[in-house]
Amino acid sequence: MSLRTYHDPLHLGITLDSDEPAEAMVIKLIDSSPFQRLRRIRQLGPAFLTFHGAESSRFTHSLGVFHIARRALSRLLKLDPNLQRIKGVLYGAALLHDIGHTPLSHTGEEMFGLRHEKWTAHLIRNCSQIKTALEAFEEGTADQVANIIEKKQSSNNVVKALVSSQLDCDRLDYLLRDSYSTGTTYGQLDLERILSALTLAPDGDLAIHPKGLTAVEHYLVIRNLMYRSVYNHRLNEVCSWLLEQLVRTARELGPKKIWADKYMATWLWQSDDIDLETFLANDDVRTGYHLMRWQEEAPEILAKLCNRFINRNLLKALDVNHLKIEDQLEALAKARKLVEKLGQDPDQLCTLRHQKIESYQPYKRGLRLWDGDKLKALEQVSPVVKGLIDPAGAAWLIHPKEIHIDLKKQVSFLPQII
Repeated sequence: MSLRTYHDPLHLGITLDSDEPAEAMVIKLIDSSPFQRLRRIRQLGPAFLTFHGAESSRFTHSLGVFHIARRALSRLLKLDPNLQRIKGVLYGAALLHDIGHTPLSHTGEEMFGLRHEKWTAHLIRNCSQIKTALEAFEEGTADQVANIIEKKQSSNNVVKALVSSQLDCDRLDYLLRDSYSTGTTYGQLDLERILSALTLAPDGDLAIHPKGLTAVEHYLVIRNLMYRSVYNHRLNEVCSWLLEQLVRTARELGPKKIWADKYMATWLWQSDDIDLETFLANDDVRTGYHLMRWQEEAPEILAKLCNRFINRNLLKALDVNHLKIEDQLEALAKARKLVEKLGQDPDQLCTLRHQKIESYQPYKRGLRLWDGDKLKALEQVSPVVKGLIDPAGAAWLIHPKEIHIDLKKQVSFLPQII
């Protein structure tokens, strides 16, 4: 027997046995260079500028998702031993679900205009290290895993639910992990109770035993709180928009005015030509190095943006969600005029940023309770869950701190600026 253990701050020891075929496959996948790349991609993107402990990686998270998926399957095998057949596909999908992330995770997707689900599926189908490991376990595994991640399709509903649903292993890990790394307490869900409450409905799909209702309600509430307090924090929105403006400016300046190595040049100016090698070559390290070079060498318009991000000279974000859209636009117009008076470009320093938070979506594979007699939709039996269906909105007026005093004087309907 050959064992390998990863010591995780949340799940403690995650041990793999190479004598077990599905776990031997997982070891090969972990050792592949595309998966090792995830060590160099921050789980929470630029959130480390808001929460200084937010330095965990997609590598760590992906291991955690696999671990939870394995625990969930172990529970469900007691109810249906035939689920043994899904082990390889479930392990592969849980481990690899984020392998196609761009630098800085979700922020990078907006910066570069790429989607991680598409690239994850592309890597699984076409990267030899990944595909070989999956196909060596069982022929057809690579396509099955790619379809689950890209198309949310699977021949088995349990796999689909555990990988991509409103109570999947991804969400269970990232809420716990992101709460831990940011120092917040909102994401401390009851993982043990949730896993013990997993059951199978008469149609073979995943369901929750009523004994786990409170734990699932708590999970959905804290997910809402984590989005409001961490993921959509006003400074995260500022950083994300700043990085989007930075890449937009670099693209507009073009290769004759700014330096970029061959990989970044393709990402910036020939994104349709990104191949596997070029995609895998970009991570937080390479992107960060380019920001530092541009801060030192690029034209002033780009150098200033890089300096703002690198030295955390961030813009302000004012909550204007309570204002009518016409008042929000009026406030933005006044902010832009003030920035122009400073001799700066308002397109780079002012914007309205809107968010939409959907805590529970019953029309997207809603959760169900099964007590062995009756199968009910979660929102039908839980007022808490029903109250989370309506989406919440947020709106931020982003602007330089240099103008905030004058902006207060000119816009009387604005509250005290943060």
